[in-house]
Amino acid sequence: MKKHPIASLTAVCTAWFLFAATALGQPAVQSGTVAETKVFKAGAATSNVTPRLGTSINTDRPATHIHDELLARCLVLDDGRTRLAFAVVDGCIIHQEAFDQAKQRVHERTGLPIDRILISSTHTHSAPDAVGRPQGLRNPEEQKSMVSRIVDSLKPDRDPVYYAFLSERIADGIIRAINNLEPARIGWGRGSLPEHLFNRRWFMKPGTPMPNPFGGQDRVRMNPGAGNPSLLEPAGPTDPGVNFISIQSPAGTPIALLANYSLHYVGGVGASEISADYFGVFATRIGEMLRAERKSRPFVGILSNGTSGDVNNTSFREPRPRQAPYEQINRVANSLAAEVFKAHQQITFQDWVSLDVLHRRIDLGVRLPTEAELVRARKIVAGAKARPRMQTPEEVYAREAILLSGFAAAVPVYLQAIRIGDLAIAAIPCETFAESGLDLKARSPFPATFTIELANGYHGYMPTARQHEWGGYETWRARSSYLEKDAASKVVDTLIELLGQLQARAGR
Repeated sequence: MKKHPIASLTAVCTAWFLFAATALGQPAVQSGTVAETKVFKAGAATSNVTPRLGTSINTDRPATHIHDELLARCLVLDDGRTRLAFAVVDGCIIHQEAFDQAKQRVHERTGLPIDRILISSTHTHSAPDAVGRPQGLRNPEEQKSMVSRIVDSLKPDRDPVYYAFLSERIADGIIRAINNLEPARIGWGRGSLPEHLFNRRWFMKPGTPMPNPFGGQDRVRMNPGAGNPSLLEPAGPTDPGVNFISIQSPAGTPIALLANYSLHYVGGVGASEISADYFGVFATRIGEMLRAERKSRPFVGILSNGTSGDVNNTSFREPRPRQAPYEQINRVANSLAAEVFKAHQQITFQDWVSLDVLHRRIDLGVRLPTEAELVRARKIVAGAKARPRMQTPEEVYAREAILLSGFAAAVPVYLQAIRIGDLAIAAIPCETFAESGLDLKARSPFPATFTIELANGYHGYMPTARQHEWGGYETWRARSSYLEKDAASKVVDTLIELLGQLQARAGR
C-alpha cells in the first residue's frame, strides 16, 4: 500500500527530531508518532525562620543577639513525572506537627503530594526547639492528670507564635522553590572527611564509676571530658562520608547544592546568640567556592545532618585549645566545603534522571516505666527541694518517667526513601547512631546512599540494641530516648526493603 505523503513527512520529522535531541544531549521518548523531550527541572529558595530576641534557645537561654540568620533552605526537583521537595531547616528539635503543618500548606497551594516532601532540621544547638506537647501521649485531652500537670509546668510549647511562624515560613520556602523551577542538570558525588568526627560515647577503664539516674551503673559514658585519664576507647564508629547533590543550569550556572555530613553540630557560639552553626557557614562557603553568582535568583547551599546521634566535634584524647567564638565553626565548615568542592570537580552532570519516592509508617514500641519504677520516680519528684524545678539528674529523669507513663505503648514512626537516578536517600525522624547509617549504606542496593536524620519529625535518640545494653546518656529513658531497644534494626530493615522496591521500580 502506498504511504500517504503527510504520514511520510511526519515519520521523517520524527526521526530527525530524535536524532537532533540525541545529538544535543537531550533524552527523548517516543509516544506513538510524537516525540517528547524529557526536561529535568529544579528550583531552590531560602526562607528566613529566625525568631525574635528573647525566644528560648535549646537549653532555655533567652536569645539576646542574632549572629547569623536561621533559614529553611529548600530544593525542588522535577523529572516531568515526579516532583520532590527538600527543606533543611536551621533548628534544633522540630516536632512532626510543625513539619506536617508546613507540608499541608504546600499541598494546598501547589498540589504537591505530602509524601513527596522531606523536611529535616540541622540540629544546631543555637536555635529554638519547635516542640508542642510530647509526641505519643495517651489521651492528651485529659488535662488534669499527673502527666499533663508536669507537661504544663515544662512549657513545652515555649513560643506558640514562633511555632506557627516556623511552619508557614518552611512552607513558603518550598513554594518559592517550586515557583523557581527551571531547566537544570544534576550530578552527585562523595568525599571523605574523618578528621572532624569523634564518637562521643566511651568505654572507661575498669573500676571507673559511671552512675546513671536510675540507681545503676553504665558501661559507657557520653562526653567523658577532654584528657580524662580513664579513657579506654570509643564505643562506636563515625561515618566520614560526605555526600552531595549538585544542580546547575543547562549552561553550567550553579543553582543549588545539597550536602550531607554526619556531625551533631560544632558549637562554640557567642553566649545566648542565635546561629545556624557550621551548617550555615558551609552553605555560604560552598557557593563562594563554586563561584555561584546568579543575577536573577541566588544560589542555595544546603547541608543536612547525616547519622550523628553519637558523634560530635570533640577529640577527648587531645583537648582543643581555647578558641574565639565561631572559630571552630568556620574551621569545620571551610574544611567540609573544600572537600565537597574537590569531589565536585569529578562528577558528571546529567540532563535528565528519573525520580521516585516511597514511604511507610511503622509502629515502634515505647519503653514505658514499670510500676516499681514509677513508685520510685514519684517519691523522688515529691522530695525535690526546688519543686516544681527538677535539679539533679535523678529528679529530672524521675519526672521523665512519670511523663512517659502517659505515653501509648507504641508510636507510629514515618520513614521515607527517595531515589534520584541511581542515588538513594533515606529519611529517619531520630538522632541516629553512626553505625546504623553505615549499616544502611552497606546494605543498600544502590551504588550511592546517604541518610538525612531528624527528618519529618522527632522521636529522640535511636541507639542500636547493643548500645542500649551499654547504657549512657543517649539510652536513658526520657522523651529524648523512648523507643524500643530494637528500633534501630527495625528502621534500617524497613528502609532497606523500601530501597529494594525503589530499585525494582526503576526499570519500569
